[in-house]
Amino acid sequence: MIKVEINNEVIEIEKGRRISDLTEDRACIAARVNGVLQDLSTEITEDCVIELIDFSSSDGKKIYWHSSSHVMAMAVTQLFPDAKLAIGPAIDQGFYYDFDAKKPFSPDDLTRIENRMKQLIEQDIPFERAPMKKKDAIALFEKKSESYKVQLIEEIEDDEISVYRNGDFTDLCRGPHVPSTGYINAFKLLSLAGAYWRGDVNEPMLSRIYGIAFPGQDELNDHLKMLEEAKKRDHRKLGVELELFSIFEEAGAGLVYWHPKGATLRRIIEDYWMKEHLDAGYQINVTPHIARGHLWHQSGHYDFYKENMYLLPVENEEYVLKPMNCPGHILIYKSKVRSYRELPLRYAELGTVYRNELSGTLHGLLRVRGLTIDDAHIFCQPDQIEGELVKSLELAEKFMHRFGFQDFRVELSVRDPNETKKYMGTDEDWDRAEKGLIAALGRVGLEYQRMEGEAVFYGPKIDIKLVDALGRLWQAATIQFDFNLPGRFNIEYMDKDGKHKQVVVIHRAIYGSLERFIGCLIEHYAGSFPIWLAPVQVVVMPITDKENRYAEQILKKCRKQGLRAEMNSKSEKINYRIREVEVSKVPYMLVLGQREVVDKNVSVRKHKEGNLGQMTLKEFFSLLKSEQGGEN
Repeated sequence: MIKVEINNEVIEIEKGRRISDLTEDRACIAARVNGVLQDLSTEITEDCVIELIDFSSSDGKKIYWHSSSHVMAMAVTQLFPDAKLAIGPAIDQGFYYDFDAKKPFSPDDLTRIENRMKQLIEQDIPFERAPMKKKDAIALFEKKSESYKVQLIEEIEDDEISVYRNGDFTDLCRGPHVPSTGYINAFKLLSLAGAYWRGDVNEPMLSRIYGIAFPGQDELNDHLKMLEEAKKRDHRKLGVELELFSIFEEAGAGLVYWHPKGATLRRIIEDYWMKEHLDAGYQINVTPHIARGHLWHQSGHYDFYKENMYLLPVENEEYVLKPMNCPGHILIYKSKVRSYRELPLRYAELGTVYRNELSGTLHGLLRVRGLTIDDAHIFCQPDQIEGELVKSLELAEKFMHRFGFQDFRVELSVRDPNETKKYMGTDEDWDRAEKGLIAALGRVGLEYQRMEGEAVFYGPKIDIKLVDALGRLWQAATIQFDFNLPGRFNIEYMDKDGKHKQVVVIHRAIYGSLERFIGCLIEHYAGSFPIWLAPVQVVVMPITDKENRYAEQILKKCRKQGLRAEMNSKSEKINYRIREVEVSKVPYMLVLGQREVVDKNVSVRKHKEGNLGQMTLKEFFSLLKSEQGGEN
């Protein structure tokens, strides 16, 4: 007999029993045995702790969605026998599978695939794990003419791999999976796309099918409604409609051109950033857009990031269009000997950088080739670490609240304790940095999720992900240690004992990419920005030409109050113009007719609410002041 702890209860069972024998809960789809994810069909051979997994957990969703991708691949291979399998992972919201098909799939094909998936689900076909020797797996997939699977297997270092079988369908996979196809209850294939194998434009173009699945139909229906709302909020669509920005094909993919309204929005965001950073004791830097190649060799970017860098020949020497701001800040720090009395030294920059992203990965403002990062680098002594982290977290929290994000997720990314050789820095460095991050999170009162193995190779980090109006996560602030650059650049300070000591470097960004942050704001507010952020806050609207003179007086007084105001005196009828301004999502309209001229007041309309009635201009200014004050 062996002892098993399950559901906080210790039981004794016979060796060799399956995990599925220990639960009758159909919601359970997999298990974690001594910390390792396993299928429910796994036999228990030793004392262990078992944690049952359902769809509500992050791991459960990944398993459920990855299993759904297998069911979709089964359906595709039955309907399109010549289609070759590539990869089919779970993603943040659902799953996809890439196929090398003779011709791209059509929307009608999706309907056929969905219908065949329903048949396979009704058949309740088991997922069966089959360990194989690497050479046997290669032979198996070569016989099936699955060249992409053979390529993947050849790159696996282990001699033994696993495949999963559903009847006569076999796929390369480490698992785990749901017990059978019948566990996939409610699903929908969402869209089609093209994708290069391995994201490489020199490789074949594959056909990608996206899908989503849930244990219940109500959950699926809610998700589909959310997707419809997300389409309405798409920042790429709203960016054009609201005249915020453009990305011109003739100018190049991934390069953003800000229209006047978008540039105004960006300036408001930058001005707020500048004020808060100066108040927080940061010093502002400005660094060039290019630098000699040797600088990027010294920083290590050339070795690890070269494929994403733009290289420029200048007078028989190689220069780099900067992908990061870090080396520039370090050069400024090293421009003279620094005393411990100067530390902490906080440098910040709204620095535009350029990254050679693959065209297939570009997505509106969210993934671009030219982006502005609100970089900051804090140079401090070891005993100043925790205090600086607390200040950085408090500043990030203040920013998030100011922009209307009351909910966000915090992740603490640390190194894999079993793979410490993959990371730079000593055990002492990592232990000190991790403890500092945890202590700072505790002092600020932020709950976090520990992410082992997710740290970058040069240090642990904190990531803050915003939760928007639709519950979607957006990467924003990041705070991370760097054990790489201090050593590479020999960054030091003169301590009170007269000795040179290595300084601690903390990277920190609040917005992250300014472009991505604005894309997030557009979708969060669906383009209807709060009054303080709106590029145009007020439109003055004379009903006829007779009110133009009075309208110009009102416009002037609005601008004198610091309002971003415009006048719409077009020749179209007033109802058409009101509709036009409403669609442009301007917060307020001041409609002026003969009655308003005689009474010396304004008729106020508010976006989404309509007519608020007549009031004096002074009352209107008080209304705006109270509204903006309530958003601080």
